[in-house]
Amino acid sequence: MLEYDRISELVPTGVWIDGAAAAAASEATFPVRNPATGEVLTEVADASGADALRALDSACRAQTAWAATAPRERAVILRRAWEILMERTEEIALLMTLEMGKTLAEARGEVAYGGEFLRWFSEEAVRIGGRYTDSPAGTGRILVTRQPVGPCLAITPWNFPLAMGSRKIGPALAAGCTVIVKPAEDTPLTMLALARVFADAGLPAGVLSIVPGSDAAAITAPLLADPRLRKVTFTGSTRVGKLLLRQAADNVLRTSMELGGNAPFIVFEDADLDAALAGAMAAKMRNGGEACTAANRIYVHNSIREQFASRLAEQIGALRVGPGYEPGVDTGPLINQRQRDSVAALVQDAVAAGAVIRTGGKAIDGPGWFFQPTVLDDVPRTARMHREEIFGPVAAIYGFDTEDEVVAAANDTEYGLAAYFYTRDLDRVLRVSNALQAGMVGVNRGVISDPAAPFGGIKQSGLGTEGGSEGIDEYLDTKYVALTR
Repeated sequence: MLEYDRISELVPTGVWIDGAAAAAASEATFPVRNPATGEVLTEVADASGADALRALDSACRAQTAWAATAPRERAVILRRAWEILMERTEEIALLMTLEMGKTLAEARGEVAYGGEFLRWFSEEAVRIGGRYTDSPAGTGRILVTRQPVGPCLAITPWNFPLAMGSRKIGPALAAGCTVIVKPAEDTPLTMLALARVFADAGLPAGVLSIVPGSDAAAITAPLLADPRLRKVTFTGSTRVGKLLLRQAADNVLRTSMELGGNAPFIVFEDADLDAALAGAMAAKMRNGGEACTAANRIYVHNSIREQFASRLAEQIGALRVGPGYEPGVDTGPLINQRQRDSVAALVQDAVAAGAVIRTGGKAIDGPGWFFQPTVLDDVPRTARMHREEIFGPVAAIYGFDTEDEVVAAANDTEYGLAAYFYTRDLDRVLRVSNALQAGMVGVNRGVISDPAAPFGGIKQSGLGTEGGSEGIDEYLDTKYVALTR
């Protein structure tokens, strides 16, 4: 069991409906494990379809009053939630490290980053606009208003268990929508702790529900089939996103999909090599590589590839691996054995195809689900990892000779979430950033996420955006009212 101060105060372990924790309808539970040891941390209520519909009943009861709540009041609650979250940074960061595996330093960073979505959208709540104009023909007046879409389902992943929730909850609440969250099975505790934060901030009962469960489809299917639900927002794999889109089509639900990625990281021959190496470490090794924005394909100009690969291998090989809550650890475990096996299979496939191991390359014997930080050089473009997300601490390096060649290679994927490149040539900055088929492009920087900027992809990386002034639009309907003169 989790043992540290205030755990019972911070983390309800039931389904969170009507502003309080309760047992699942079946009274079933499922274990949450520490990926650094494999040990069970605690048991959490295992929600079913019946619990999901209870949550929707609660959301629908609260929807009218919450939509009618003054924007300033919604803003104050979001701001208060941010303040409480900041006060509980250490406890929630430790909780996140225990259930997900990331280092405490990264967990603290996620609390700060995730919290910023609450603060940002507290400020956006009072800026929902409309317009009032004369019609061009002079026959009437045009009134345009924005209204909340209604009850929303948010399905969140395990890799950023706080930020991927706050990035959806913040704009939904600011817009006047009620929200039901289905957190990932591996990491429900952080989201349940956030529910307690909102309750302590004064959020009315029913506005936010959390339904953890071991069978995602059993929870989401009845919600998506219910005409009272009006939106689904999902962060996760493209495969699951496509299934949800098909289900959402029956009731023509509003959808936001932040799906898979296969980010290229390009180092041109004129790049600042020190800066590019620092950027590659950040873009690849952040969160142990378990990020949809991670640098999946590192393309380095052949004139500097040997130098770059050697130095990157030295830096990645020096990373200390261990439980994220231990001092001095740089990289924690992968989320579960299934993910570790997936990373190992991708590495084995690349090596069999001719890739050269510069450092690492193997799973680490347990307890826990660790994989050596790895650099592979001269990876053939026929290797599976050139097309599939690695989602682990493995840097794959490919050589190139010309700008046209590398841009074509970077775009040769069904994904289009993030891309990165390093150069000192301003003309190239403008040319390549325009040519890359990605929703987000980092120029001479390896970390691009910002609550004040839109986050989203193109192609099979998703639909819609989160964050920025654009993020709240995903939770608002536009209404046109025709007025006579």
